[in-house]
Amino acid sequence: MNITNKIKSLFFITALGALVTTTSCKKDHPAPEVPPVVTPTVVGVAQGNANFSILVAAVTKAGLVGTLSDLTKNFTVFAPTNAAFEAAGYPLATINGLSAADVTNVLTPILTYHVLGAKVLSTGVPASDTVKTLNGLNLFASKNVNGVFLNGIKVITPDLAASNGVVHAIDKLLVPPTRTIAATVIASASAPTPEFSLLLAAVSRAGLAGVLSGPGKYTVFAPTNAAFIAAGAPFNSAATIATADSATVRRIVLSHVIGTNVFASDLTAGGIAPTLNTTPAPGQTLTVSLAPTLGVTITGSPAANLAPIVAASANLVQTNGVIHVVSKVIL
Repeated sequence: MNITNKIKSLFFITALGALVTTTSCKKDHPAPEVPPVVTPTVVGVAQGNANFSILVAAVTKAGLVGTLSDLTKNFTVFAPTNAAFEAAGYPLATINGLSAADVTNVLTPILTYHVLGAKVLSTGVPASDTVKTLNGLNLFASKNVNGVFLNGIKVITPDLAASNGVVHAIDKLLVPPTRTIAATVIASASAPTPEFSLLLAAVSRAGLAGVLSGPGKYTVFAPTNAAFIAAGAPFNSAATIATADSATVRRIVLSHVIGTNVFASDLTAGGIAPTLNTTPAPGQTLTVSLAPTLGVTITGSPAANLAPIVAASANLVQTNGVIHVVSKVIL
């Protein structure tokens, strides 16, 4: 073998040895595996965010951690921030100090009113509809150009992913309603300073108490006693309403009712909504005004007929809808 062939053989043997050594090293020292990303449960999402510390304390106090950590189920949690709990009168110290009876009768119903038994992303929220909560009561959901809302309360941070659902942050506490629209009108009418006694008289004369006690999702623009008095006869007293033409009173009352949930946050300038008054055909509609005053008027009537919504008495949530108090009868 000449010198050239010897050099080639030596090079080949050296290269082969390096290849064997490299391969052997790879087998002896495999690349480390990247651990999978673990998505937390809805409880874990809250636990990982300091802004939900009061919510975590409340869920723990109510014994709901296990329920909401169930990986075989899906949940949607509308999670109030710490500021939301504090504004509603539930700082951390209050939550921690609740008695067993308070937990059962107050805290647990509030918390379960914030939870749905299915995963609903913000893109899946309807324009206007009811959704059943773990509490058994309905939440009134809506979505428009301004965002996503529950009972008129805005979702401030949507779609926080969880392994068993999704969390949406809200900046106010959702309080479960306890009465129907009709029951609220009746209770107010019998208060020391009645506000809706003439509205109650009109509803009774129209034979609509049963409708406004039903399970529907109604929006009622409720005129105050002062509004009825200002409207003149036959609406300026319970006695005149009781003897007024029942069909006329029925049309007037139904012109104040929309057959779906509409909160102040859902009202847009120039928006038109059909009322339950269908006489004469095709029925009565309302037009929304935002400026200079938030209110509604019968579609096609002069702006001077606007019924302003009383700001402090908008979005009064009931079990079957929402009440907006107005300072003028919609005529």
